[in-house]
This record gives sequence, C-alpha cells and structure tokens, in this order.
Amino acid sequence: MIGAYVTSLGSSSEIKIGPLPDPVPGPREVLVKVSAVAVNHVDTFVRSGAYATDVSFPFVIGRDLVGTVVSSPVNRFAPGDRVWCNSLGYDGRQGSFAEYCAVPEDRLYALPDGVSDDAVAVLHSAATAYLGLFEHADAGYGETIAVLGAGGGVGSAVVQLASTAGLRVIATARADDAEWCWECGAEEVFDYTDPDLYDKLPAVDLLWDNAGRHDLISAVPLLSRGGRIVAMAGLRETPTLPIGELYTRDASIRGFALSNAGVTALGSAARVINQGLSTGILRPRIGTRLTLSSAAEAHRLLESGEARGRIVLEV
Repeated sequence: MIGAYVTSLGSSSEIKIGPLPDPVPGPREVLVKVSAVAVNHVDTFVRSGAYATDVSFPFVIGRDLVGTVVSSPVNRFAPGDRVWCNSLGYDGRQGSFAEYCAVPEDRLYALPDGVSDDAVAVLHSAATAYLGLFEHADAGYGETIAVLGAGGGVGSAVVQLASTAGLRVIATARADDAEWCWECGAEEVFDYTDPDLYDKLPAVDLLWDNAGRHDLISAVPLLSRGGRIVAMAGLRETPTLPIGELYTRDASIRGFALSNAGVTALGSAARVINQGLSTGILRPRIGTRLTLSSAAEAHRLLESGEARGRIVLEV
C-alpha cells in the first residue's frame, strides 16, 4: 500500500510518500480501505515531537479517516460498511494517512447513511467540542459561552453543538468569518482583531479559547461566579494568571486534550457526532482539498496559518 509516513520526528519535510507493508489486523482490529483523511494541529505536534507519545518507525501520520470495511473479526462490522475513526496515530497506534488501516474495533464507528466523505473534516473537532463542553466544562442549558477563534474547525463545532444544546453563544472571529459563525448558531459575533474586544464582551459562564493565546488577565474578569475556562490550545503558552480574580469567582480552568480520552468517552462523542452528521447540525467547512501525495504540503499549510477551513485529502 501507499502511505504518508516519517522515519524520524521533525518538520513537515520529514514526511515521505511511498510503499509500506499492508497492515495485518490483530484479533480485535478491522481492516479498512481509506477514502479520505483530514489533518489536525495535533497531527503536526506528534510528527514534530512537540507532543510526546509512543511511535514506531516508519510511523504513518494522521488521526482521522473515512473508509470502507474490508474485513472484520466482529459482527457489528461487515465488508462494504462505511465507517470512520478519529483516534489513530497516537499512543502506539499507527496513523490514518494510508490506503489501508487496521483500526481497533472499539475506536471505529459506522458512518450514517447518505453522509459523504466530507464528514472526515468534522470528526476530530466535533469530538473535541462535545467532550470539552459536556464532560469537562459541564456546559448547561441557558448558560452563555464565549468562543474565541470561532471560525476554525474546533471553534465552529463548539458553536454548532453549544447553540443546539441551548447555550447562548458569543463568538469572536475574523470579520470575514462572521457570516459563517452566525450560520453555525452564534447570537453575537465580534471581530477578534478589535483592540477593545474584551471591553465589549459580556459576562460569560464559559470561555473557550481556540486561538490559544490565553489572555487570562482580560478573560478571567469576564467569568460569572462558577465560570469555567476550557484550555485546550496554545501548547507553548505560559500566560499570567490573575489568581485573585479566579478564586473569588469560584471559577476554574479545565485543561483538556482529546488524545487522553478513553474509548468510552470517544464512543459517547461518536453517538453525538453521528446524530449531528445525520441531521446537518455538524457541517464541515472545507477550505483545501488535496491528495495523499500532498500530505507534507497539508502539514505545511496548517502550520503556516495559510489554510482557511479544514484540509481534506483524498486517498
């Protein structure tokens, strides 16, 4: 088979495209013929070594896939079934950027009827949004959430799921992303380049910073009593924390990484994702379409900030 892989950790230039042995599924693994993959920021962290995890070389990159079952040791999957996964390429598991993958059956989910390969663009971001909102931040009906960087993949999914769950969503984004944020369910959208942004934002129960800048000096005073900040971006950031403003509000910061989620949590997220895909609540925003042979370019585009919308690769 052909795969996108690295033989050492480093820059996107380390990514190679070439033949690899076909995967041999284990006793609880499903062999999947991959049709589409997407690139996530965490993929670049693992490839570069910034996010330490077990890898064996040659290491196939990537987390997400949509594909078709070739063979399965379990009855719930049969050859020809359309399926998806969003948790490969980490903790000793080979990645998704290849023609075939052996996927642990408890990390594989059926793709709803009528849903296209484009679903791959929301799998990782929607799982992040769901688990961050409802398992880590305890988001509740009627609460107000500020989503900073709402035009991106995770930000869009947070807006879509939070608004559907009955939260009031305040979004910050680039001016040319405002229409998209409204379409996703935001009630108000602010230009995040505005130097007076934090003076204009209302008090909130939740704050999710997808931009990863974590200006806690400005953000913590926005929190209502018992407010929560979701911290899941800004790998190298070391912000100043106004501790007095935090504890006198009974407020907290909830650290969260999807990579740490177990199969039970991922399964809960998968049920919500499939419902969202079936009903149209979760909508992909694809900005760049490439082929597997352009995997290195896909990583470069994401790291440079040049890409707008999600990057999807056909396999």
